[in-house]
Amino acid sequence: MKFRTEIEVKPFSTPLEYSHNILCLGSCFATNIAERLHESRFKVTSSPTGILFNPASIAQSIRQMSTLYRCGEDRLIESNGEWLSYDFHSSISGRSKEEAVATMNRAIEIGGDALRSADLVIITLGTAWVYRNIETGCVVANCHKQPAAQFRRELLTTTECIKLLHDIIANIPCKILFTVSPVRHIGEGMEDNSLSKAILRVAIDAVCRAYPERVSYFPSYEIMMDDLRDYRFYKEDMTHPTPQAVSYIAEKFFDAALSTEAKRLLTSVMRVVAAVKHRPNNPHSTAHQDFCKRMLQEIEMINGVDLEKEREYFQRMLQINL
Repeated sequence: MKFRTEIEVKPFSTPLEYSHNILCLGSCFATNIAERLHESRFKVTSSPTGILFNPASIAQSIRQMSTLYRCGEDRLIESNGEWLSYDFHSSISGRSKEEAVATMNRAIEIGGDALRSADLVIITLGTAWVYRNIETGCVVANCHKQPAAQFRRELLTTTECIKLLHDIIANIPCKILFTVSPVRHIGEGMEDNSLSKAILRVAIDAVCRAYPERVSYFPSYEIMMDDLRDYRFYKEDMTHPTPQAVSYIAEKFFDAALSTEAKRLLTSVMRVVAAVKHRPNNPHSTAHQDFCKRMLQEIEMINGVDLEKEREYFQRMLQINL
């Protein structure tokens, strides 16, 4: 008997290699996937301009990165001693105007470099609901806890989302993988959350059909909703997936995305990474010294993966007995 609806993900048409550069953008789930890629020692850049939830803000951020847009002080607001911008997440800020502008421009530069060198861009869309600044008429990436009267809440239409995704694709020179965040935006209300996710899914399907050679979709939302449909896979807030759930979705991603060689390397890489986390009872023992030597030998056999930090760790452990 089957007690789960397990989702089988089709293998990617162009498998992911350890030599590829990856850029992750979008909601907090994009950060989760980027963390798993980083732990596996892939070359990944994660959300350089901060967490962004809606397609309008993501499209604007990508335009800024692709053109190396320069922020000015005229785009800043002050809140509780921090200088922020409606174009960025609150993590991209500064204690002074000069610091804020420098931080924002540096974020755009990092994103621009990552965009130009990327072999794959992973974009996670969180919501089709947006907040528009009434004074400027612009969609904001983050309200920064400003008075609600300054904004108008709107639901992007499917047509508007499709247009924004076309804009995103036009500014990205490599392959793109879209996914819908499995995080439910309960603050929007369950009905509005479901409507929002449906609009995003339809919009993504439209661009996947329009660009079948370059744009694809990964069903992280469906895996969470249909495969992991149990509250034990949610954190206490009942909206965000647990680390176990994120790991499961990441495993599904790796299984579908990686080439045969990358999967082989992944097994060896994760063995080395796990070995670094191991804390010996007696680091001076002969057994542990032999263990470190074996790990260094294994690192030498792994080509094309940056394991310099792990190499330095085991070499340092060998030095303690000298």
